[in-house]
Amino acid sequence: MKRILVIGAAGNTGHPITEGLTAEGFTVRTATRDARPPGGAAEHARFDWADPTTHEAALEGVNRMYVLAPALVEDPSVLMVPFLERALRRGVRRVVLLSSSAVPEAGPGLGQVHHFLRQHAPEWSVLQPSWFMQNFIHPRHHWAAGLQRDGTLVTATGDGRVGFVDAADIAAVGIRALADDASHDTAHVITGPQALSYDDVAAILSRVWNRPIRHARASPEEALRHLRDAGMPDTYARLLTMLDGLIHDGAEDRVTDTVSRITGHSPRDFESFLRAHRPVWR
Repeated sequence: MKRILVIGAAGNTGHPITEGLTAEGFTVRTATRDARPPGGAAEHARFDWADPTTHEAALEGVNRMYVLAPALVEDPSVLMVPFLERALRRGVRRVVLLSSSAVPEAGPGLGQVHHFLRQHAPEWSVLQPSWFMQNFIHPRHHWAAGLQRDGTLVTATGDGRVGFVDAADIAAVGIRALADDASHDTAHVITGPQALSYDDVAAILSRVWNRPIRHARASPEEALRHLRDAGMPDTYARLLTMLDGLIHDGAEDRVTDTVSRITGHSPRDFESFLRAHRPVWR
């Protein structure tokens, strides 16, 4: 019997992955920092990356798992690689990692985790999605917070374009990477069907929400100051500003066929996503 551990099971990707695997008949153990199981999961373990005493119970009897980085940690590999070493020793064969299209294998942080899995996991996949569409509606994300406050998106991306993707489509690829009999053993770069500039995003938001939304084009210094003023930790604010620069230079201006090729259905476009979530903004 395949028992799959889903770390971050209450999140944008972990929750639909848990539901999808359960619907396909897998035994799923959810893992979150909360002792209470999300959505009434049959198996649950309290899990904290920074607390190794929570790791053993999460891994008991597990042979596949989905992992994502702890939030707001400058170098997640410091916490993740020792846990993965422990998991492989305990008999976990397949690991699916949520990374980012902006993080190359063997790069800092999650890039080191990606490289570790390729080198050491018997079966592995790395999901490298572009920016989440959910960032525009999640109240704790700085984009959504800015939109709610004054209808403004502040970035240093200029005319750079991004293949924004729905977390549900990322999860659909993750489900296949975990559930398929044959391991994918590859990195999946995952995008939506369109590469959009932030000017495009503001125009679509204005049309769907019937309210004026503006993209404020900032210099890197102005964007950094804006994030700091919003209360973001300095290290993370610098990281996001650096990523804005990569977008500005065209690093995310691409569209892949990963979702349709792996899942058999087309990824959701940005306007359809927003219309499906219009009640969030009413």
